[in-house]
Amino acid sequence: MSDFLVVGECVADIVRTPGSPDVPHPGGSPANVAYGLARLGQPTTLLTQLGQDDAGRLIGGHLASAGVKVLTDGQAGVATPTAVVTLDGRGAATYDFDIGWTLRPVDVPAGVRHVHLGSIGAVQPPGAAAALDAAARLRGSATVSYDPNVRPALLGGRVEAVARVERCVALSDLVKASDEDAEWLYPGEPAASVARRWLELGPAVVFVTLGGSGALAFTRAGQVTGAPVVVEVADTVGAGDAFMSAALDTMAGLGLTGAAARPDLPAAFDGPTLARTLHRAGTAAALTVSRSGANPPDAAELAAALSPPGAAR
Repeated sequence: MSDFLVVGECVADIVRTPGSPDVPHPGGSPANVAYGLARLGQPTTLLTQLGQDDAGRLIGGHLASAGVKVLTDGQAGVATPTAVVTLDGRGAATYDFDIGWTLRPVDVPAGVRHVHLGSIGAVQPPGAAAALDAAARLRGSATVSYDPNVRPALLGGRVEAVARVERCVALSDLVKASDEDAEWLYPGEPAASVARRWLELGPAVVFVTLGGSGALAFTRAGQVTGAPVVVEVADTVGAGDAFMSAALDTMAGLGLTGAAARPDLPAAFDGPTLARTLHRAGTAAALTVSRSGANPPDAAELAAALSPPGAAR
């Protein structure tokens, strides 16, 4: 039994840096979130597709090392998706994808308290239908979160993409997006306006990450700003996923997962709680960008990073 069910793609990230050999890393936004949650001590299942190939074995072993349970739809002949990740001189990443997503409906685990939808798996047909169906079926007993993690090359037309994203937002209690996601979906509209637009669809809170400039949290009651956590950046791969994992872990630690907690979320996400969540999630993201690949902290490392200098550990 897992407290968290993450639904979405695994991707083998082939990291390419000028002048260096290609390096494969386990990746895929939902897989990264599942891995991050498990590293933080949360019992987690990932509903995904993995091929019986080198990339699938790499990702499967990576997930197992953190204790993530992998659930698939049992399809044979599925190839593990790949993405060539090209890093510039500042460590910022661009992606070139080779992804098929054909997830079929499966029996979801009993006892799940929270469902996370993410990225390609939530919007790319035909598999997106099974992903949304799983979230909709579990919403009566579980809270739901969503991260669009926009990949323009895979989304087709913007109007259709916005409709798919907003469908996921409307299913969710918590949404996290980057300012770049918001800009692509709604060109020229300030990120704060996008967050407020999404709040009208139903979520209790919307987080907007701003890269090296920190993050924002929006509720119907107002806005909270999270200052950046400054580190030397190795690369930005997996930063948003580490933020999401830590935000969801914080939510679970406050007893705010499960459908029974849904009516309490607007009051529970007050200013101090959101400030703490932003700082904790931002610290997890900072630790991740300080090293190569999507390598989020475990619970002990995050706790140590959050401890005041000189505090007993």
